[in-house]
Amino acid sequence: MQYTLGQTVTYEGTGLHLGKPVRMTLHPAAVDSGVTFVRTDLPQATPIPVNVAQITTTMRATALGGGDAFVITVEHVLSALHAMGVDNCVVEMDSPEPPVADGGAADFVALILQAGIVEQEGASRLRHLTESCAVYDDAGDRFILAVPYDGFRVTFVSENPHPLLGTQVIDVDVTPASYQQEIMRARTIGFTYELDKLRAMGLAQGGNLENALVYSETECLSAPHYPDELVRHKVLDVIGDMYLAGRVQAHIIARKSSHQLNTELAKKMAAQWAKEE
Repeated sequence: MQYTLGQTVTYEGTGLHLGKPVRMTLHPAAVDSGVTFVRTDLPQATPIPVNVAQITTTMRATALGGGDAFVITVEHVLSALHAMGVDNCVVEMDSPEPPVADGGAADFVALILQAGIVEQEGASRLRHLTESCAVYDDAGDRFILAVPYDGFRVTFVSENPHPLLGTQVIDVDVTPASYQQEIMRARTIGFTYELDKLRAMGLAQGGNLENALVYSETECLSAPHYPDELVRHKVLDVIGDMYLAGRVQAHIIARKSSHQLNTELAKKMAAQWAKEE
């Protein structure tokens, strides 16, 4: 069956990249409506449905938009909704970006649990992959692929030249329980050497040592939540980006993947399902 929230819940905070204050409200939604973003600060704007057709940019975050409105850095909220099994939800925001919250998805999971998850009178929206598909970057050392699987599983290999990071590998069968135990507290990573550049680009305005995992050239300036927090956050992002294709049932295998590659794979899966339908 399909699932939505049991009641309306609200969270206030600051966006990660734009650094703007935002009030985000999650509402229950009707059967077959999916997840939709609504900009309440733009009352005439068209609601933005969560699907691959709405992707506008994937630089440092995943952004969606239409002709008169856009939202950015949506992957953490979508990750929580996807992993917790929420099919239908309206996400209202009075700013372009959700709150950075804890920097991962733990606060969003808590919000969903506060609202409650209720069954609806509608057939399941789970999308089962029947054929493998893959995306590779031009250099060939970064890729993400999906193979048929009875469930939702993510295997990720992260490789980073920083002496405290190196190669990190994780394999997770994604369920609400495993997500809460292994993934949701993993935060975005940042490096001190790139902060000035990012802020000159108008990014990372709301980041700090608590909501991001920050490294200098020789040490970690934040208190890690996991010893391999980087690769766990990569999985968190994959779960969010895959929700653009729907409630995915597949085994996702990735090496050094990015939002760009993630969303390209989501497009391929969505196209496969559209063809089958």
